[in-house]
Amino acid sequence: MKKIAVVGPIPRDTIITHHKERIQKYGCITHPCIALAKLMQDSGSVFPIAHVHKKDMTPIAELFSKFPAIDMRGVDDSKDMGTVIALEFIDQNNRLEKQTAFMNPILPKDVEGFLDVDAFVMVPITDFEISLDTLKYIKANSKAKIIFDAHGATTCLTINGDRLRRFWAERDEWLPYIDVLKMNLEESQCCWFQNEYQLEDMTSYDDSKTDHLDEFAEHVLNQGTQSLFVTLDAHGCVGYHREHGTTQKHFTKSIDVQEVIDTTGCGDSFAGGLAYGLVYHNSLKKAAEFANILGGLRTQGKTYEVFKNQKQTEQIQKKFYSE
Repeated sequence: MKKIAVVGPIPRDTIITHHKERIQKYGCITHPCIALAKLMQDSGSVFPIAHVHKKDMTPIAELFSKFPAIDMRGVDDSKDMGTVIALEFIDQNNRLEKQTAFMNPILPKDVEGFLDVDAFVMVPITDFEISLDTLKYIKANSKAKIIFDAHGATTCLTINGDRLRRFWAERDEWLPYIDVLKMNLEESQCCWFQNEYQLEDMTSYDDSKTDHLDEFAEHVLNQGTQSLFVTLDAHGCVGYHREHGTTQKHFTKSIDVQEVIDTTGCGDSFAGGLAYGLVYHNSLKKAAEFANILGGLRTQGKTYEVFKNQKQTEQIQKKFYSE
């Protein structure tokens, strides 16, 4: 039986979609946990690891109880600190974020009971939520793959509750302890800095700027990270890894989807798909495919019903990615 741990917050989200619809639900690791639980229902276990408010423990438990593969022993409310966020989308992909409460960080003691898992999916949404010591502890004591989402590392929280982009200035301290690094294009631009003009260049996000990716990938792989995946919105994703000392670049197209309803949790779901492809198929190619599938499915509704079981998901994989 396979085991995957998903580490990060379970925020109580209030979402205003780009269609001006209001949605209230639990977010972040909830998405990959449920997506993976549907895929792994008869073949494994999913372990969410998070700190939550006491008032949220019962509704979270009720939500996860619908999915037998989810084991909640890693969800802790003892410190009564959890995450509360308001998201307002100004278009399909861009949003304003306000945070009014935050969880205490995930430390080594929080993961010590899960060192036998096949993979840790780290999906922090703010830079303080998972400590570097936690990654170091896992590396020293577990054979699990560490899949890390750079969304948290490139996001900070102000004292006014504003969630803002930041440079991942301490990037190279983290890379040796990450096996698979995942980010979107905007986050990649916050991770690649070389000269004194960087701050002037980053006054606004340029969704056409991809010329830095090859050089950035070389740097990431040189630091010891085994692979890098950068999502390109509706275009799919680009991945990098090394074979026999040579960097390989591979593009994976997105799946066709109907009208985009809600993109909240797409990146988190993508990270879960990476874990599924690596743990169940030991393949970077299939990891990218299942990541695109879970990210694409996430856009198709307001609830977790968008995710499919293993048979249905693998049918989608064959439809869009058959040789």
